[in-house]
Amino acid sequence: MAKAYLVGGGIAGLAAAAFLIREGGFDGADIQLFEGQRSLGGSLDAGGTPDAGYTMRGGRMFEAEFRCTYDLLSTIPSTDDPSVSVTQEILAGHEDFAWDDIARLVDGDGKIVDTTSMGFSERDRWELVRCAATPERHLDGKRITDCFGPHFFTTAFWFMWCTTFAFQPWHSAVEFHRHLRRFLHLLPEFGSMSGIHRTRYNQYDSIVRPLTAWLRERGVVIRTGCRVTDLGFTPGTRSGTVNSIHLSRSGHDERIDIAPEDLVLVTNGSMTDASSVGSHFTAPPPPPHRSDAWLLWHRLARGREDFGDPTAFDKRVKESRGVSFTVTADDPVFLDALAEFSGRETGRGGMMTFTDSPWLLTVVADRQPVYRDQPDGVSVWWGYGLFPGRSGNHTPKPMTMCSGREILEEVLHHLPFDEGTTTRVLKSSTVVPCLMPYRTSQFLVRRHGDRPEVVPEGSVNLAFIGQFAELPDDVVLTVEYSVRTAWTAVSRLLHLDRRPPTVHKGHHDPHVLAAALETLHRRPAG
Repeated sequence: MAKAYLVGGGIAGLAAAAFLIREGGFDGADIQLFEGQRSLGGSLDAGGTPDAGYTMRGGRMFEAEFRCTYDLLSTIPSTDDPSVSVTQEILAGHEDFAWDDIARLVDGDGKIVDTTSMGFSERDRWELVRCAATPERHLDGKRITDCFGPHFFTTAFWFMWCTTFAFQPWHSAVEFHRHLRRFLHLLPEFGSMSGIHRTRYNQYDSIVRPLTAWLRERGVVIRTGCRVTDLGFTPGTRSGTVNSIHLSRSGHDERIDIAPEDLVLVTNGSMTDASSVGSHFTAPPPPPHRSDAWLLWHRLARGREDFGDPTAFDKRVKESRGVSFTVTADDPVFLDALAEFSGRETGRGGMMTFTDSPWLLTVVADRQPVYRDQPDGVSVWWGYGLFPGRSGNHTPKPMTMCSGREILEEVLHHLPFDEGTTTRVLKSSTVVPCLMPYRTSQFLVRRHGDRPEVVPEGSVNLAFIGQFAELPDDVVLTVEYSVRTAWTAVSRLLHLDRRPPTVHKGHHDPHVLAAALETLHRRPAG
């Protein structure tokens, strides 16, 4: 029987293991997964304690057209109730507790911005439509700023769009173009965010934990703390057959011989690699100069144009870095004050962005508890900054150099809370900041071919999966993209008749187009 070897224990690798069993008929014991870190989940992480402070690097949005993800999770039992699938749990949670944001943007005076209108000029509308209609190849190597004038980046639309998807003005016009077409159907409700789905808990507890349990029950061999350093190929020019895997574990090097009928699926690159965590009183340390998750891709791509170009994504840290922070509190005062200010109970308010913040701060107060083991009386909320290299309004230094407490003080500077509330929040909160040098590396300006195809031309038993493999139409920085690459790799390598469902293309639907155009022309309320 053929065996499968998966490099990387993020959602792409976990999904690939599940598809090999479900679609490919593999026995779990014939699948080995190697993860360099001590924990699984990759960017879908969550850790910490209520005493020292919880930590999570981010949260990914979901929506109804995540067809591959919901298909996968429809076969995975929920940890809370095994009679219900993870997909059913997410959809039921959306039905019962959907976001209905009325304080999506807050201006420099601490007032809620009316997002009925997107704030467009006629030129902005024309440029947006032109960008959506431009053939993708014509946007190769271009930045978003190459497609829009300065006013566009002051609109309510841009503030909401860039903080929902983590776009920067200097990012790739190709990726902006793809996101615009892919999520056009969400535009009419973008201000309220009512079309966005969320998991019941953080995404490690809600997705990674039950998916990992399902794989282990079926005998999948999972080796954490085990780093793949290189692959060997059969002799020949541009050979497409992997014949060995080279590993490093606990200081020891290992080699696994690979047969031609065996499969090797590699997660190349990582948006959260080399992350560094600070504390309530200390800033995150600078990231290391060497990045293990990217090193393997560099080695594989050397002399192989069909394996992409990792330097397009990992050599411009100042353009890709981001800082997030997780707040743990033993007093509900912040969540109560935020609910009163926003007009929505905790968990229904969605995201809140402070448009006057040089860091472009966004905070998210999800439904409690956020962690499955979160004690009664403890609350958790989260936030991030898109411009961490700038000095803050209240804190005169870059966000990258701030402790958790200093970041919290900056957040409170933008909210019209009274002094007593602010004092209680500061006294009862523990904030853990996290610096991620590659946070938006998927969005960096690139050209066709910089990401390898999921199954490169001529490949016999190798596929690339995850955020840095190339799939037309679908969009990176989503769980859906990683899951779709995993399913695509399994179906192509095994030559299966059943393929992943097609990517949703709302921009081909006249009803979606009409609703989007109407939204672009909305005038302010009143």
